Amino acid sequence: MKQNYKEVYESWLKSEKIDADTRKELEAIKDNDKEIEDRFYKNLEFGTAGLRGVIGAGTNRMNIYTVRKSTQGLANYILAMGEDAQKRGVAISYDCRNFSPEFAMESAKVLAANGIKTYVSDELRPTPVLSFMVRKFNCFAGIMITASHNPAAYNGYKVYGEDGAQLAVEASNIVLGYINDMDIFEDVKTVAEDEAKALGLINMVDEDMISPYYANVLAGIVNKSEIDAAKDLKIVFTPFHGTGFKPVCKTLAKAGFENVFAVSEQCVPDGNFSTVKSPNPEEKEGFYLALDLAEKNGADIIVGTDPDADRVGVFAKDKDGNFAPFTGNQVGIMLEKYILDNVKEKSKDDYVVSTVVSTALARIIAEKSDVKYYEVFTGFKFIAGIIKDHEDNNLPGRYLLGFEESYGYLNGTYARDKDAVSATLMICELAAYCKNRRITMFDYLENIYKEYGYFTEKTISIVMPGVDGMEKMAALMKKTSENPPKQIGDTPVLALRDYNKSIRYDFLTGEESKIDMEKSNVLYFELDGGFFVLRPSGTEPKVKLYFSVKCENIDAGQEKIDLLNKKIQEILL
Repeated sequence: MKQNYKEVYESWLKSEKIDADTRKELEAIKDNDKEIEDRFYKNLEFGTAGLRGVIGAGTNRMNIYTVRKSTQGLANYILAMGEDAQKRGVAISYDCRNFSPEFAMESAKVLAANGIKTYVSDELRPTPVLSFMVRKFNCFAGIMITASHNPAAYNGYKVYGEDGAQLAVEASNIVLGYINDMDIFEDVKTVAEDEAKALGLINMVDEDMISPYYANVLAGIVNKSEIDAAKDLKIVFTPFHGTGFKPVCKTLAKAGFENVFAVSEQCVPDGNFSTVKSPNPEEKEGFYLALDLAEKNGADIIVGTDPDADRVGVFAKDKDGNFAPFTGNQVGIMLEKYILDNVKEKSKDDYVVSTVVSTALARIIAEKSDVKYYEVFTGFKFIAGIIKDHEDNNLPGRYLLGFEESYGYLNGTYARDKDAVSATLMICELAAYCKNRRITMFDYLENIYKEYGYFTEKTISIVMPGVDGMEKMAALMKKTSENPPKQIGDTPVLALRDYNKSIRYDFLTGEESKIDMEKSNVLYFELDGGFFVLRPSGTEPKVKLYFSVKCENIDAGQEKIDLLNKKIQEILL
């Protein structure tokens, strides 16, 4: 919702509550109306993933005041849930980004001022560790300060529920209501750090206190003998200046991997990410130092984790002996195939979970391996929801793997968010398996395609920044829902699943049927042997286009996707 940005800007300047640095930053833009508008035309939105935005002064920025306000909203929610929720408290962790430690402690101080106990990491730690902390300390909620793989200018604030998954939609909406009903300065409580610690309301969490996390990650090893037999496997690892360095190296060493080469320049925590343009393991550019190190040491595999170590990117040698990247979907199906082929005592009730925008191969592999498959919306909390449903209702079967196309994987229930630490261990075990059989990981992937068919996927992002970006995205989704394309170039659209309306429209028969899933702002177009999906990002000002096709080979699939993308953008934009 737009607000009178000039009035809000002036109210911040006049407030006695802002610190000297914030006042100086605001005074420096007093003659820049466009900058003032961008910072103050709205409040930074608290969505189902919490907050995420550019660091700086203003209501539409990440700063101690917007963080405090959101935390007060969370505090009000916890207090309304009763004394037990208040006593159970909140786990808090943070990544390497600028102001992450400060935002974490400011959150703890607001909660403490409201009489709510907190458990705060004493150093930067991954998002999956925060999820684990919520469960270990039986907390009612959790806070992770991170902007995941966004550029250095960003930071964020993720809120977790008592099951260790990101806060559910209903609870997020309640917290948002509390946030919207308060003044950013007058209605927020805070207390001195020393006072809160003396009262036992801020408790620091050290490495020894989270040691069971490592035991749970190591328990995910499928076949230790594969690791033991591949002592000459060489691994290059980069944490992109983030939280992954200590836990990944520690886990690989405990698992028995003896030749791990870390990219030293990128092992140093750095919120400016000085060696990369973007700390995103989906982008090849960030791996240039790792690629150099791999060539020097004759490595077999390269692994990189994002700043909060919940996503992981992988390179291995292709048939020509050159390092090439895998997509998130490709890593997902390789891990799925390896686990389903090698896990002990598998049953028909065991299950795999992936998302509506991930590769269709995930379902095919699961069903042909005679295990259950669940399809959920994008966001790992939906995968966590399937795990929770099984636990709450005592349903039979083991959770074996959950993954998203966006480079996120989890193979255990100790955490309820994607975990790049355990994923790295799984990936390296798979690399050891391939090494022991004298095949490459690309050979392993090719064998999967030969068995199940060649599926190709691609994600395209259309950025819509600025004041009117959100309005443009909303208008695009509305227009497409009301006037869906029934032909994309030469490719007919068979049906539309409008998840926002929970209805499937069959374009061939004209029939409509109910979709038995929660509503979500997702438009899924069924194609012959594939799909096209349109959805707005939940964390960034962009619309995402997801394509999946089945062709005679990967190159043909890429050509078909490129043509589909060109035609659909002509239709929609």
